[in-house]
Amino acid sequence: MPARLRSNRYGKSRVRLMRLTKHAAQNGREAYHDLDEWTVQILLTGDFETAHTQGDNSKILPTDTMKNTVYFVARESKAESMEDYAQELIDYILSRNSQVASAEVNIESTLWKRLHIDGQPFPTAFMRGSDERQTTTVSRQQGTPFTITSGLDHLTILKTSNSGFTGYIKDALTTLPETTDRLFGTALKAEWPYTPEAIAAGVAFNKVRSHIREAMISTFAKHDSLSVQQTLFAMAEAALHHTALIDEIYLLMPNKHNLLVDLSRFGHKNPNHIFVPTDEPHGTIEATVRRG
Repeated sequence: MPARLRSNRYGKSRVRLMRLTKHAAQNGREAYHDLDEWTVQILLTGDFETAHTQGDNSKILPTDTMKNTVYFVARESKAESMEDYAQELIDYILSRNSQVASAEVNIESTLWKRLHIDGQPFPTAFMRGSDERQTTTVSRQQGTPFTITSGLDHLTILKTSNSGFTGYIKDALTTLPETTDRLFGTALKAEWPYTPEAIAAGVAFNKVRSHIREAMISTFAKHDSLSVQQTLFAMAEAALHHTALIDEIYLLMPNKHNLLVDLSRFGHKNPNHIFVPTDEPHGTIEATVRRG
């Protein structure tokens, strides 16, 4: 029985892009620069079957060309957000390649912070931030609207109070003691798709991401946590309450354990002062929360 191609797509991954935007002095403000570092992935689906079955490359846009397109569109772009840039990139590719049925662009942004010198933000110098990443996935089929999902990843946060874990199942293999006072650390991943109505009307993506991020961080800090699950839900609820531009949000919150050190054999008590931070193994808690 002959083999058949069921599905396929191809593209270019990990295209590194550093974009410098120069702003002239105006209205009493001195000239300054903005800096974006993006890692871009392009994935195409379409009429590529003969490339697989016959070695016919006549409908294949080389991935090296995609790499160059990332830079060319970035040079021409006036986009203030990576979501807007991704839409420009997709439109450029679809408008010139009728054999491409749909395009997806994934972008991950590295955090750079403006240096403060003598207590003031310096206009042209930056410092690499934490491992936190800003993310987006933008896609569109020929002749249809965009779908846009934004998010963040590797946002490492920790609280030293208002966190406990009690009342769970205990069996012959349970060794974990109950506690009403523990360290609660996680590396948050969050993703939220924008509603079609929001995308059609236009979204200030950077502003919305910042506000959703702050709503979740504030809830994490203030929440009286009885479990990671409960705090995750409260954070998602806060994000949905903050904006009507999204109807659901996905959160992944690994429980990054900090293990209390037993100092009794050395004649010392350890009332939650000395811990061993560990990444492996860790608990994995994830959920998607929708507007009620």
